[in-house]
Amino acid sequence: MASESGMNRLPEQAVGPKDSLSELEGLLNYRFKDRSLLLRALTHRSFVNEHEGGDYLHNESLEFLGDAALGFLVSSRVFKRYPELTEGELSKIKAFLVSATNLVRLAESIRLGEHILLSRAEEKAGGRMKRAILADAYEAVLGAIYLDGGVEAAAAFLERPLGEFLDDLDIAHLTYGDFKSALQERLHDLGRPAPIYQVVDEIGPDHRKTFVVQVSVHDQVIAEAAGKTKKEAQQAAAHLALDTLDKPENGERPSATDHESPTGA
Repeated sequence: MASESGMNRLPEQAVGPKDSLSELEGLLNYRFKDRSLLLRALTHRSFVNEHEGGDYLHNESLEFLGDAALGFLVSSRVFKRYPELTEGELSKIKAFLVSATNLVRLAESIRLGEHILLSRAEEKAGGRMKRAILADAYEAVLGAIYLDGGVEAAAAFLERPLGEFLDDLDIAHLTYGDFKSALQERLHDLGRPAPIYQVVDEIGPDHRKTFVVQVSVHDQVIAEAAGKTKKEAQQAAAHLALDTLDKPENGERPSATDHESPTGA
């Protein structure tokens, strides 16, 4: 485990982190009793590999725990908010809320990428902006909060962002929408060809991949999104593409990091 001094500030040999753990705790709105848990949640495997023998532990076990805690807490919150919905409808809402796209948005809202401990090679490769790294780190932080403060602390950490997502949720659109079909119909009405979906990246190990999909029309990429399955990523990209077509200005291609995206319907 990291030394006592290492618990108070991020290691000097880390590439890029700007602020102390205290400042990050301010962004999390949570103060750790055991800061070594937060340090571990921020530690990517690449950093551990680069500093072999440095007594650092990577965050993958905490990410596993955080994923389970996230699923439980979101399920509980969604059930209490919509007790009248069917199991299938509740499952779609839960899948949307815990999707890679939303986890990235949550990670970005607390500037988590600035604090993750990465190897120099991963830093140069743009690791601080990689969706899979951000999403996994957010789940790891949630797992750390759960271990440090219990389920009540983890629930409090998620309370505000979950409430905001649920307040903005279009239930009918989410539970019944098929965005790929809607996009194809919209393009047909506009006299344009059918969209083409292409997987442009696969991130993570085989048992836990994140797929990045681009949707193109007339060889022009109009949206890009990520998902835990190809179908989820395609539906998310189609959703973003529909948003683009609905806007009067058709400038920059939207990214799944700054839009909501559904899971596969």
